[in-house]
Amino acid sequence: MATTEEQVSQTPRVLLCVTGCIAAYKACEVLRGLQRAGCDVRVAMTEDACHFVGGTTFEALSTHPVALDLSTYPDSSIPHIFLSGWADVALVCPCTANVLAKVAAGIADDCVTSTLLACDIPVLIAPAMNNRMWANQATQANLTTLIHRGIEVISPDTGLLACGDTGTGKLADVSDIVNQTLFRISRLQPSLLSNKRVLITAGPTHEAIDPVRYIANRSSGKMGYALAEAARDAGADVVLISGPTALTAPYGVEVVYVESAAQMYEAACKAFEQADIAILSAAVADYTPQHPADHKLKKQHEQDRSLLSTLALKETDDILAELSRQKGSRVVIGFAAETTDLLTHAQEKLMRKGCDLIVANDVSRQDSTFGSDTNRITILSPEGEEQLPTMSKAQVAKELIIRAAELLKENDSGCQGEVS
Repeated sequence: MATTEEQVSQTPRVLLCVTGCIAAYKACEVLRGLQRAGCDVRVAMTEDACHFVGGTTFEALSTHPVALDLSTYPDSSIPHIFLSGWADVALVCPCTANVLAKVAAGIADDCVTSTLLACDIPVLIAPAMNNRMWANQATQANLTTLIHRGIEVISPDTGLLACGDTGTGKLADVSDIVNQTLFRISRLQPSLLSNKRVLITAGPTHEAIDPVRYIANRSSGKMGYALAEAARDAGADVVLISGPTALTAPYGVEVVYVESAAQMYEAACKAFEQADIAILSAAVADYTPQHPADHKLKKQHEQDRSLLSTLALKETDDILAELSRQKGSRVVIGFAAETTDLLTHAQEKLMRKGCDLIVANDVSRQDSTFGSDTNRITILSPEGEEQLPTMSKAQVAKELIIRAAELLKENDSGCQGEVS
């Protein structure tokens, strides 16, 4: 087990620079979001920012002193050098037009701008300002300058602004800011799946009966989306093939949207050509209508009524079996959602499909059903089975990514041994 010192050294460190506009209060939410993701956060503020949110608030939330000027920081007599050296990433949120201009010009006339000038780490800025200030040629020129220097801009949203105007300039959504910062952190150093490509399938498929009706299931896609985020955070390049869901695409993940089992099969086979790992969590329809109608079927029409009352089906192509057949030294993991005889059915599926692992979950359970935020899984391999406790889907995803990475490493080592 890692020592306390080792655990601290592995904790991502984020310097949050807060500048003076009404959106400053949202920086508190950003700080909390970063902390929930395991980051250690310190805060530097401009004088104007303190008119909107007091330094005491950020000190209480971060558990660190807040840098308000260049002369009174308790942890160092030269706070701008200390903070720029301490952090792995700097995030300016919100960033006013004034501070954006200062950073572009290299002006260092307060603690925030002096610290940013001293940074040789990745810097992200989340602008927030009036729409006319955002559209001004000077602001746009400053943005171009910063982007050319490698500073990442988290673009503002369009909507109702604090001044009553409507337009672009509203601070980006808190979750977007947190996710983009975490994505930048994940790319700082070699991670579990650095330089690896991971394919994830998620959600249900919709099999058309006619242009209006379809056959589907209750899958929400939450497990697959959590897996995509976990693989991304482990340093992988991720392709998420998603059936119809109501979920927001994870930042930093390539998403391919499909509707039918046939479309998912085609997209998965194509993505697998470049993948090292495939985790197939989608609930793909086993059957699809053999002759979908090209018009909405009407029960008052005799022929349509006949088609509705007796629906001819055909089997869909088996994605898990096909990728397992192609896999070689690559890793393929499938899912088995069952309501009875969970382990028996899952073991049969593992042997029949030829994949590396089957993740079995009893969807009749409240803590593991479609749409829940938790999952209780059993992982089956040719060597045996492992029961995990009920966990959030994000935690389950992390556990599965760790096991996938371990399997890939074992497979790669085996191939090297055969070559030698």
